[in-house]
Amino acid sequence: MFKGLRERLAGWKEKADAEVGPATIGDSGRKIKEEKLEEILYDLEMALLESDVAFPVAKEIVDRLADDLKGKRVARDASLADAVTAALRDAITQVLTVPPIDFFGLIEKGPRPFVVMFVGVNGTGKTTTIAKLAYHIQKKGYTCVVAAADTFRAGAIEQLEKHAESVGFKLIKHKAGADPAAVAFDAVEHARARSRDVVLIDTAGRMQTNQNLMDQMKKIKRVTSPNLVLYIGDALAGNDAIEQAKQFHEAVGLDGVVLTKLDADAKGGAALSMARTIGKPVVFVNLGQTYEDIKRFDVKWMVDRLLAEA
Repeated sequence: MFKGLRERLAGWKEKADAEVGPATIGDSGRKIKEEKLEEILYDLEMALLESDVAFPVAKEIVDRLADDLKGKRVARDASLADAVTAALRDAITQVLTVPPIDFFGLIEKGPRPFVVMFVGVNGTGKTTTIAKLAYHIQKKGYTCVVAAADTFRAGAIEQLEKHAESVGFKLIKHKAGADPAAVAFDAVEHARARSRDVVLIDTAGRMQTNQNLMDQMKKIKRVTSPNLVLYIGDALAGNDAIEQAKQFHEAVGLDGVVLTKLDADAKGGAALSMARTIGKPVVFVNLGQTYEDIKRFDVKWMVDRLLAEA
């Protein structure tokens, strides 16, 4: 991730002494030349944009870097690239740091049933993510019901049927083409009647520009009153994923993001920008194909991953 950024930083490490002004006796270190700082900031902004970071987010990071590095002195035994990398790490950490969501803590203390609605376009791994979370919910001793409310794609229902057999959750489904809101409503009523702990609602994911889809999402939310609405975002989708998240947030109001396909060679920028753009936290990240391959999001882990080998 952020391959171009790492390459630029690696290049700076080779010419560190030329990048800063000479130290004088009594100085605490070498001061970064103003013209060189402008060049560094420009290069960083280009690298961030090339890595699919949304422009407003890239600008925020670069502005934070400028504030941190202007007039900064670099220790005699340190390179400019090391100083920039440290400042960049701090800037990205600040961008990614929003109040977190303790998913399982909310389930423990929340109402019964605790309802979670999942939205996102097709192909992002929404159904698989739901199965993974159902697996972990049941592993923690809670009962789980899943609503197959993506009734427009027969494959989604069949996929959930297979997961239900493997994981053991209760699946509420109607025939293909049925009203998705009716499926979601029935799942919540089933859970309420049988004192189940959690309801997970799968939804359709046709193109985010489809107004009918957005109206459908609003109806599902209206009839189920979910406690959480989570957006499933594909880390490989680049800036498209950021725009999709904005569309869904405007339609139904998102509470958090689950990032998928981070085990692939994603550029990383979408992962960085998605949550910042809608002002909501990343809750989980998907890192593989097994039910175990989902983990709670951690800012330090993500920053280490983004700047690996930088």
